[in-house]
Amino acid sequence: MTQFKHSPKWTDKPLFTPNMITSLKEDEIFVFGSNLHGRHLGGAASVAFKHFGAVMGEGVGLFGQSYAIPTMQGGIETIKPYTEQFIAFAKQHQELFFFVTPIGCGIAGFTEEQIAPLFEEALTLGNISLPRKFVEILLH
Repeated sequence: MTQFKHSPKWTDKPLFTPNMITSLKEDEIFVFGSNLHGRHLGGAASVAFKHFGAVMGEGVGLFGQSYAIPTMQGGIETIKPYTEQFIAFAKQHQELFFFVTPIGCGIAGFTEEQIAPLFEEALTLGNISLPRKFVEILLH
């Protein structure tokens, strides 16, 4: 596997998103798969709502310490603009560190092989942590 790492500011962060996130530091953001209607009732969306400031009725973007990426509105091509929007946001907010959960790979029904390529550019950013499986797919 090719080496990649976080930027020097974030060397204390895990290289991969932990499987279970129960708390965040002030400058950390929980990135989860949502639906456009912002009904955060299951999976990581429920965790985001209960613990990290996701707002019912808001299905896209930053709320509290959570960032919603819609995954339930159609195929992969409908998710791509939202992952691009997220990556642009992360580039503009180097003061924040983003833990991307395996969005779309639960209730939405996509595979890691389908979703991981949407985050290829994130490998070049030092303030985003991806699931280990996403990184393995992207680097092979």
